[in-house]
Amino acid sequence: MASVVPVKEKKLMDVKLGELPSWILMRDFTPKGTAGAFQRGYYRYHNKYVNVKRGGVAMVLAAYMLFNYCPCYKELKHQRLCKYH
Repeated sequence: MASVVPVKEKKLMDVKLGELPSWILMRDFTPKGTAGAFQRGYYRYHNKYVNVKRGGVAMVLAAYMLFNYCPCYKELKHQRLCKYH
């Protein structure tokens, strides 16, 4: 038997379409609640992408591509604006 979770404690992805209006009304839209939501989002992003314990190959590859793209941007921008007939 599945345990019943109150609508207020559900994550947005777990809320069914019929429960969505009541879920939105239960959110805290005060300035303190909104600031807390932004703070949680910032910390989630920071811990996932910035404060990593061990970077993977994709992270190194993305940094390599970015640092090699920056010096060539001026030439690439000119080529982007050219018309080919």
